[in-house]
Amino acid sequence: MAAVPNFSEGRDPGFVAVVAEAFARTGCDVLHTTRDPDHNRCVVTVIGGPDEVEDGAVAGAGIAVERIDMRGHRGVHPRVGALDVLPFVPLRGMEMSGAVALARRAAARIGRLGIPVYYYSRASEPVGRTLASIRRGGFEALVPGAGAGRARADVPGRAGDGTPVHHFAHPTAGAACVGAREVLLAWNVDVEGVSLVDARRIAAGIRASGGGFRGLRAMAVFLPEQGRTQVSMSLETPETTDPMEVFEAIEKDVTTRGGRVVGTEVIGLAPDAVTDSVARAMGIRDWSRDRILSRRVDVRVTAGSAR
Repeated sequence: MAAVPNFSEGRDPGFVAVVAEAFARTGCDVLHTTRDPDHNRCVVTVIGGPDEVEDGAVAGAGIAVERIDMRGHRGVHPRVGALDVLPFVPLRGMEMSGAVALARRAAARIGRLGIPVYYYSRASEPVGRTLASIRRGGFEALVPGAGAGRARADVPGRAGDGTPVHHFAHPTAGAACVGAREVLLAWNVDVEGVSLVDARRIAAGIRASGGGFRGLRAMAVFLPEQGRTQVSMSLETPETTDPMEVFEAIEKDVTTRGGRVVGTEVIGLAPDAVTDSVARAMGIRDWSRDRILSRRVDVRVTAGSAR
C-alpha cells in the first residue's frame, strides 16, 4: 500500500522531516519527500502494510493540526486544509476495494482530530468526485459563515467529547480530502519566454476538461520566489495516456508562442510509463531509476522475503 499525503507547508524544512519520521516510526518506507515555497506545499511518498500506512497518515494529520494555521497560508496551489490531500494507492496484492476501506478507516480517525473529511476519487459516493470540486474557493470558502450551500463533509470533525463540529472546516486546519486512486504521474514542466496568460492557455488546451488528453489535470502558475513559470499537471491515466505525447504537445505550443521548455520535475515517484529515455527527453531533474515506484516496491518485497 502507498500513501502520498500533501500538506500545506512548503517553507519550513523541519515540517516535512517531522512528518517523514512519524511515518518511519510506524514501519513505513519513506520513498521521497518534496517541498516548494511558492506552492507552499510538501508531498511525502510512503509504502508499507495497510496498518502501518494508516497509522502514519493519522500521525501526520495530527502534526498538521498542531503546526499549520491555514488562516495565514498563502501559496499558488489550490488547497482547503493543512493535510490537504491524502490518497491511498493499492499496490501489489491489494484490490482497490481494500484501499477504499483503508481511506474510510483513516478518515474516521482523522475526523476524531477535529478535521472534517471530504472523500474523492474512488472513495467517494458516487465514485469520481474530483479534487477541483472540493477545493473550489479554497480554505476561505470552507470557514464557518462562508460555506453556505456547500455539501457537508462526509466525515464531520469531532470534538473531544465526540460531538460533531465544523461541518465545513476546522478553524485553523481546514478540511482534508481523503481518497483512493491508482498510481498517477504528478509533474511540472518549466517554460520560459511565454507569458503566464499564454501558459494558462496551453494548460487549458491539454487538460481533459478542455478536450485535451484523457485523465490529465493541468494549470499554469508563476513561481515568484523561483522566478519561473510552469505548467503543473497530474496524469491520472499514465497506462493509457502517454506522458511523452503530453510533453511534446506542451513543447510544440510553447515553441509556437516564441518560448521554450527548460526542464521538468516529477513530484514523488513515477509510474512505469516514465522510462529512462522518457526522463532524458523531458529533462527531468534529479532523475534516477529509484524514482520509479514499482522498483521501490520490488525492493521492499525482496527485503521482506529475506527476513
